[in-house]
Amino acid sequence: MRQRLAASYVLLLVLVLAALEVPLALVITIRDSERVALDRLADAARFASSAESAITNGDDGSLRSELERYDQIYGIAVALLDRQRAVLIYTRDDRLPTADPEVKSQVDRALAGEQTTGSGTVWPWQDRPLVVAAPVGNGGETTGAIVIISPTGELRADTAVSYLTLAAGGLLALVTFVVAALALARWTLKPVAELDTAVHTIAGGDYAARVPPDRGPPELRHLATAFNEMVGTVSDVLERQRAFVSQASHQLRNPLTALRLRVENLAEDAEGDEGRLVLQETDRLSAILDSLLELASAERGRFGLERVDPDAVAADRVAAWRPLADQRGATLRHEPSGRALKVQAVTTAVDQSLDALIDNAVKFGATTVTVRVRPDGDGVAVHVVDDGPGLTEEQRRLATERFWRAPTTQNTAGSGLGLPIVAVLVDTSGGRLELGPAEPHGLDAMLWFPKA
Repeated sequence: MRQRLAASYVLLLVLVLAALEVPLALVITIRDSERVALDRLADAARFASSAESAITNGDDGSLRSELERYDQIYGIAVALLDRQRAVLIYTRDDRLPTADPEVKSQVDRALAGEQTTGSGTVWPWQDRPLVVAAPVGNGGETTGAIVIISPTGELRADTAVSYLTLAAGGLLALVTFVVAALALARWTLKPVAELDTAVHTIAGGDYAARVPPDRGPPELRHLATAFNEMVGTVSDVLERQRAFVSQASHQLRNPLTALRLRVENLAEDAEGDEGRLVLQETDRLSAILDSLLELASAERGRFGLERVDPDAVAADRVAAWRPLADQRGATLRHEPSGRALKVQAVTTAVDQSLDALIDNAVKFGATTVTVRVRPDGDGVAVHVVDDGPGLTEEQRRLATERFWRAPTTQNTAGSGLGLPIVAVLVDTSGGRLELGPAEPHGLDAMLWFPKA
């Protein structure tokens, strides 16, 4: 973006320089051509005032000497023509190019009694002489014409030097402005880059990121200040919410523990299953509080990253859950990757995630649960595949929402917080949780972690 902004500045400067320098170059060329043409016309008029007697009386000795000396000093050819266009004097050894269109046009106008203004503007790339002519006459009658044919090499060189000077000045201004434009673009967009970095940092879970409010234009300073205030407000609200959940869960555990002890005492004297059912509900409430504590802790993102061997963790968790799986008639197995793999994850993220997924699979009626570890791109995928009832596509999309439970599992013990906790832990580790269908039926829960 900085390059595009600087390029727009430079393009604007180029247009301004072109609008200034092109007309200036035209003015310089026209001015120099007119100046030289006026000098030659003045010389032609002076010679014409002395040429009347040379045409009338044939006494051209003094005039010829003056014209030849003029040619020797300045290198400018001069010719005297009579009324019949006969060349009476010419300061060069060759013939006067009367057939040349410029010479013919100037001679025609002079013999018609007109005061010529030269043969037009001389451009640096045109290698042609400057032709002027002045009428020779007495008492209003034109008897001849003085023609001056001036070389334009020096004039064209001066004009070219003027062009080069303008180009050098424009190039210097362009280079200076490019440097200034880059600095201006950097100064203008630096707060935007810092804002972009802060947004990505906050999106990653670090709400302590802020933008320096004293850089860039006033509008961006105001934006940075408003952004910092917004982040502070949002961070404070989130922290208060998480603190409330954590504190409320902690505060509820003590009376819940006391309540359970009292219920146990009452259950011994209660008839039927009422005491047992009350104890089950108390245990369920305790599990919900534990899940809320874990979720609040996970959402804070205050974990240390560690290198984890996913195969070793998977083998450990399969061994830990196998007795429960055997009691429920389910087969739990581990398929290792067969190679040394290390992933980067927050502390206990892999353990807790596998516990939640294996618990769900066994709890919801799977007869076979397979934990498979495989390399996947620049990370490692840990699949927990079961042959249970599975979830529909819509249910898989809703499964990571807090307290959501599938309609067919409402009577099964659970809080609806297992998968949300897994999603937060995996996301904090820089990985992802994907839920897909298993063949022929069941659920394929995939945990992807980046390689260490």
